[in-house]
Amino acid sequence: MAQALKGFGYRVQKSVFECEINENQFDKMKRKVARIIAAGEDSVRYYNICAACLKKIEIAGLGEVRRDEPFFVV
Repeated sequence: MAQALKGFGYRVQKSVFECEINENQFDKMKRKVARIIAAGEDSVRYYNICAACLKKIEIAGLGEVRRDEPFFVV
């Protein structure tokens, strides 16, 4: 999964990617994920982060929040 998502965004934790992509790329990414996962066993969650919510993100420790639009967290 990490290899598939690497082309779409930035790995911020072992199982979390931040992706700066448009709607077409988002659809392509979801189709790619759907081909990889075992739907009865795996779970992938997509969170669409709005511009107002991006301003409220806080990070403790290392890291930075990318502020490009549109923005999805997987």
